[in-house]
Amino acid sequence: MLLTRGRGGSEVKPTNPSDVLLEVDNLHVSFTTYGGEIKAVRGVSFMLSEGETLAIVGESGCGKSVTARSLMRLLPERSSKIGEGSIRFKGEELTKLNEKRLRELRGSEISMIFQDAMTALNPTISIGEQIMEGIIRHQKLSRAEARKQALEMLGLVGITNPEMRLKQYLHEFSGGMRQRIMIAIAAVCNPSVLIADEPTTALDVTIQAQIIDLFRMLQKKTGVSIIIITHDLGVVAKIADRVNVMYAGKIVETGTVTELFHNPQHPYTKGLLASMPRLDMDRKLPLTPIPGTPPDLFAPPRGCAFAARCTYAMEVCGTYQPEQTRVSHSHSVACWLQDPRAKAVFQPPNKMEVEAVLG
Repeated sequence: MLLTRGRGGSEVKPTNPSDVLLEVDNLHVSFTTYGGEIKAVRGVSFMLSEGETLAIVGESGCGKSVTARSLMRLLPERSSKIGEGSIRFKGEELTKLNEKRLRELRGSEISMIFQDAMTALNPTISIGEQIMEGIIRHQKLSRAEARKQALEMLGLVGITNPEMRLKQYLHEFSGGMRQRIMIAIAAVCNPSVLIADEPTTALDVTIQAQIIDLFRMLQKKTGVSIIIITHDLGVVAKIADRVNVMYAGKIVETGTVTELFHNPQHPYTKGLLASMPRLDMDRKLPLTPIPGTPPDLFAPPRGCAFAARCTYAMEVCGTYQPEQTRVSHSHSVACWLQDPRAKAVFQPPNKMEVEAVLG
């Protein structure tokens, strides 16, 4: 007899639902290409509370960035489609909004920091003009007032000599400073939600630490809620409150940082942790990669998408998709190993592994 569907709901509820700013329910996003339809996001559900930092992690192509851009409706209209699902921000359904209302929300209520500043910013317009543009549009301030606010924001994000820097162009800044400018543009109108898509990619570790500290400072000062998209579990350990682990367009595990690092329940989460280099490792030993490749989302597998790469895969895994199972009030996982009839074969990492990652 095949195992029955797992226990629990689709998302762990926050302790205080009244604090919820953003609620995503059963989101499906696909892309139409010459080769067929790519089902990039397949039933994603999560919540974001006030003042919280939520990390979404996973391999490239798992749907992290598509999910993030869907929240602001920034996907190409001709080739993308939100097939079903709901995105509610402060009770307002974003999937039904017209373009005028979306422009009002973008920048003022929900802002996004893109991965590559060189393509996201305009190299032909001064940094000051680009920061002031959002202030004038959303806050209806004069140019003099907008300039004053832009100067204050540049100082806040750690750009020295803001009077001079305001007049400069993108090519006159280093990679770390460009990222600070991106953060300044996104945060200048004091949004409720800040979405950061791989904000530390291609930066050296010193600059990464400075950017993480900058996010912490902004959150402490303004109370902004942050969604950070990353594949770097070291960054997650330093900044996030909760983590959603994505694989093949689905959230396979969600929980607090402590729960995910100390007590991972999904084999994919375990694989991500095991593949990270650690200071206590013998340098001669190779890293432990996750074998195989992600599935083709032109034709997603019937059952668990990770089954073909999973050491613990059972017959049921390739036939039926597992439901979310509640491990604790803040921790859930979509894995057939949680069924009481499955053998207890999955072990969490040892204490030394956890401490090496958390620092």
